[in-house]
Amino acid sequence: MSRHRLFVALRPPEDVADTLLDTMEGLPGARWQDADNLHLTLRFIGEVDRAQFEDICTVLSRLHFDPFEVRLAGVGHFERKGRARAIWARGEASLDLLALQERVERACRRAGCPPETRKFVPHVTLARLNSGSAPVGPWLAAHGDLAPRTWRADHVSLFESDLTPNGAVYEELHKFP
Repeated sequence: MSRHRLFVALRPPEDVADTLLDTMEGLPGARWQDADNLHLTLRFIGEVDRAQFEDICTVLSRLHFDPFEVRLAGVGHFERKGRARAIWARGEASLDLLALQERVERACRRAGCPPETRKFVPHVTLARLNSGSAPVGPWLAAHGDLAPRTWRADHVSLFESDLTPNGAVYEELHKFP
């Protein structure tokens, strides 16, 4: 039986992605994201079988929300054991975005997914880092005023993540308006 590694996200439009891509330099050792991999994750689901995949599609097709503006402003990083592991563009935690994330979470639970235990931190990952990556401080300082234009979120997308030796490759499977 085939398994799918899934997540639900908002994908920025091409011009916003271009603004993000323009920041992707100046940090030796960073594995920068491709334009096709830029997204703001609402819910990482993980591996599911075909039946649960269909259940997730069903509940997401019933998801309703009013379109709203998404804003990215500033940059940050995630650490593990005192070492930076990823750098990202910060998503503004608007009431609309938080409400949509909660609706997606409830929908995933209705489809049998376990509850998400991590706090929702709205962001678009720009690069993954490893022990050979340069310190992130100078890059964060240089790009702290990052502020691409806002964009209108009028659908969520279900993505499949395929892990390869060169990193994850994401495929947009469905859009749910």
